[in-house]
Amino acid sequence: MSRKYRVLVGAHGMDSLLQVLESDRNDHEIVNYALETLVNITAPEVFPEETEDSETTVENQSSEIGEQFTEILTKRQENIALLVSLLDEFDFKVRYPTIKLLTNLLKNRPKDLQEVILVIPSGVSKLMDQLSDSREVIRNDTLLLLTQLTKSNTNLQKIVAFENAHDHLFDIIREEGYADGGVVVEDCLILMLNLLRNNPSNQTFFKEGSYIQRLTSFFTIPLDAKDGWSAQKVTNIHYMLQLVQTLVAPQNSAQVVTSCQKVMNQCGLLQALTGLLMATGVPVDILTVTITTVADMIRGNQQNQEFFADMMAPSNPPRPAIVVLLMSMVNDKQPFILRCAVLYCFQCFLYRNQTGQAQIIQTLLPQTADVVPGAKPFPNSVTAGQLLCSGLFSLDPVSNWFAAVALSHSLVENIAQKENMLRVQLATSVGSPPVSLMQQCTSILQAGTKIPTRLGILMLLSTWLSHCPVAVQNFLSIPTAVPYLTAHVQANEHDELELVCQGLCAFVLGLCGQFNDGSSSNFSQESLRQLVSDRIGAENFSDKLSNISRTEAYTKAAKSPQLSAKQSSDLVFDHEFCRLFKSLEVSALRAVTPQLVNGTSTEVSPAEVKKYKDIIRDQDAEMTHLREQLSKFQSDLEQIGSEKESLTSKVQQLHDENTVLKAQQGMAAGVAIANSADTTSEGTSSNTEQISQQLAYVQQQLAEMTHARDYYYYEMVKKDQELTTMQQQQQNGPGQQAVAVNGLQTSADHATANPELENVRKQLEDLQLVLYNKDSEIQQLKEKVAEPAANETSKDNAAESQEVTVIQKELEAVKASKATLEQEKASLELQLKDIQNENNQLKTQLATASVAGTNAGAAAACTKCEDLQAELKGIQGEQEDLLVLVTDQDSKMAEYRRKLRSYGEDVTDDEDEDDEDGDYGIPDDYDEDLEDLQ
Repeated sequence: MSRKYRVLVGAHGMDSLLQVLESDRNDHEIVNYALETLVNITAPEVFPEETEDSETTVENQSSEIGEQFTEILTKRQENIALLVSLLDEFDFKVRYPTIKLLTNLLKNRPKDLQEVILVIPSGVSKLMDQLSDSREVIRNDTLLLLTQLTKSNTNLQKIVAFENAHDHLFDIIREEGYADGGVVVEDCLILMLNLLRNNPSNQTFFKEGSYIQRLTSFFTIPLDAKDGWSAQKVTNIHYMLQLVQTLVAPQNSAQVVTSCQKVMNQCGLLQALTGLLMATGVPVDILTVTITTVADMIRGNQQNQEFFADMMAPSNPPRPAIVVLLMSMVNDKQPFILRCAVLYCFQCFLYRNQTGQAQIIQTLLPQTADVVPGAKPFPNSVTAGQLLCSGLFSLDPVSNWFAAVALSHSLVENIAQKENMLRVQLATSVGSPPVSLMQQCTSILQAGTKIPTRLGILMLLSTWLSHCPVAVQNFLSIPTAVPYLTAHVQANEHDELELVCQGLCAFVLGLCGQFNDGSSSNFSQESLRQLVSDRIGAENFSDKLSNISRTEAYTKAAKSPQLSAKQSSDLVFDHEFCRLFKSLEVSALRAVTPQLVNGTSTEVSPAEVKKYKDIIRDQDAEMTHLREQLSKFQSDLEQIGSEKESLTSKVQQLHDENTVLKAQQGMAAGVAIANSADTTSEGTSSNTEQISQQLAYVQQQLAEMTHARDYYYYEMVKKDQELTTMQQQQQNGPGQQAVAVNGLQTSADHATANPELENVRKQLEDLQLVLYNKDSEIQQLKEKVAEPAANETSKDNAAESQEVTVIQKELEAVKASKATLEQEKASLELQLKDIQNENNQLKTQLATASVAGTNAGAAAACTKCEDLQAELKGIQGEQEDLLVLVTDQDSKMAEYRRKLRSYGEDVTDDEDEDDEDGDYGIPDDYDEDLEDLQ
């Protein structure tokens, strides 16, 4: 179903499948089914079952589906860690589908999975362990997995390399039979290329680990192999050569390249590759890559260059390998890519090799032969110089370009050889006097040859004339040289390559002016300047010269010394010429157009020059003065800015303090304003903290006072309950009433009922007085809070300070009143305890008194009870009045808390609960007791 209905299976079953992998890990069979299903869901390819019911292709849609499920799966790092942990299972049913699933994930979302595996502990190590698996199918799929894993990730490349990846890969390649092996060898080589390409750390590790020496065994190929070259063998050798080339590519650091070149020569790898180069029956593409690889191995290394110069081709008679390669280069029958590879190899042979340059030029000089033949057949003793001249004067424009560029490399940064090449004489025809090589090059230019020929000869002349005044004078002595250049530069052409030719002509003309020492009688430096100014124009000359660097061919050639041409039309510039042009373009332009200022050609007299100098001098003085003023203004501006920031911060601080003061006034006016005055005067954060602490203290005191009021009210209610209980006991029967009367009369010596009632009444009056005083204090605090809140916008800091002093004194009075209340509270508590003791005594006396009594005593008791009932009613009336007073006080307290909240202060939880419950600290069962009492 996952192959045909992958969307449904993936959407509804992915979580369950992952859960199976985690919970049923020991059941390898069901784990295998789950992994295979996930492999199908995330597969990047299209299954045949998906297209059975559809006439249109779903390839793109299927690929997107696999990528989407991969994204879902890789969002949780735990999923990838679970898959990596499954590699510990040796069972083929578990390990093999796990590797396939990880490979699918890497193909779909490589960067995401690379980042996850990089942070999983021992993740790479477990993957590397699979290369040692004895089952080839697992080992081979692991190679593909690691190839995907190491693409474009330097960190993973380093980790894999240091996990002995090279040892594993070399062992596999040896077991498979090196170049004769199958596709497994190709996979190993691709993985090694991933590890080494653009990774200097791995390249150094590869060299220091003596792996370069093991590369030699790759190229032990019989020269007379009879079994031919299979397609897989060609591919394997191609990747082997790329592996060697990666270590010595010019883009690598010079230190790494030099050390690798040295090791390759010492271990015999260079000899093995040159043997392959000279072998017969080698396919063209392998021969091309081999030549390019050998070129990089000898580039800039004198020892390797000497070895290459002494190498002889196995021909009859034996010829130097350089001559054999040049013969292929100038032969228009050879493949174009092969000819380009030979030119690159010749360039690398001459790179920083003045000895090799001298050897090439020596083959052109008259002492080597009487004259250098032009286009005649080569004798058996043909030399490199003869081959280059043959190509230079060939009818094939591509051979002309190759030969001209090769000759120019014989002159790069070598003035001695530039002068020696002036001695080269050529015999153009039988019976004609010989002409110099430079004159012959000029004649070819004037003959109206094809563009590649002109490009090659102009680049040769540019290299020849640069930094060599003798060559410049020799060139200027040719009558037709300068007129040709001048006419060509001032021509109006629109073709891109023609514009390039015009730019090269302008560059050669500029070099003639730059390196002209004045010894020529024909054209001095001044006469060339005048010629350019009159015939061409400075602006036109500059524009033609800049056409060179504007082309795409120039940009490509300047990037890499290796030719990137795929066809003959791509042959435009050489890398060394681009370096030369970049270094001399500006100086050559100035040499022939000194009046060119900012792209405008002007001619001025000495008087005007002096006038402009004076103007410039005045402008410099004025600019200096303006700079000083600007510097002063900037310093003032910075100072003002700093002062502004300071004032802004101070204003913000005062604003914050003012806000705090307003809030504190709302909570507790006295202490808050007193401390806020200190905060305003001192302007420190510590005073603000003190104000907050005092404000909290005042809130606590208010809460305590409120609880004390509630407590007193509750005690009064308890007294009423006790009196009611006594009344009920007296009303239980005549006998008990008599007993009560007798008991009361008996205890008349100690205390009577009337004094007890008077005592209770007195206590109630005291409580009312306490409550009245407390209500007055709260009302005073409210007025003090309301007054600064109403006047906070109009008072200044001085008025606030005075008010703070007054309110602070009042706060001290409030504190003293609070102390008095606490004392009264303690006194009331003692009195309540005495009353409770007396009540207990009365109850005891009532319980133990004699049952006997008289009718008169009963009547007296009834009278006494009536009096007590009257007293009780009076007390209840007073209690109701007190309850009204407390209710009014509570409403005032609620209004007070509301104002506190409006001022921005928080009310404590206890206060909120009091407001919400409405019990004001009275016990929960008070209402029930009050109902019973009533």
